[in-house]
Amino acid sequence: MTRKVVNLTRIIIKLRGDEMPLYNRLKEYRAKIGVNQQQMGKMAGVSRQTISQIERGDYSPSVTLALKIAKVFDARVEDIFWYEEEDENE
Repeated sequence: MTRKVVNLTRIIIKLRGDEMPLYNRLKEYRAKIGVNQQQMGKMAGVSRQTISQIERGDYSPSVTLALKIAKVFDARVEDIFWYEEEDENE
């Protein structure tokens, strides 16, 4: 089953040799609290560029960074980041 969600970023990561798409709602969560990428970076202890790369799907955050980001929003990591296995038929 493939989840169709608008405005999500997809990152392909390697996990045990399998490709797993990692999705995020970081931009959506940032908009909810009204902060820009620079402010978000300061809140999470990273650069604006790192936040931009995560949102674009060019960078997969570490577990520690994902936890810091979730804490900023008082949310669970899995509310902001998740992965789904790709269907072999895709």
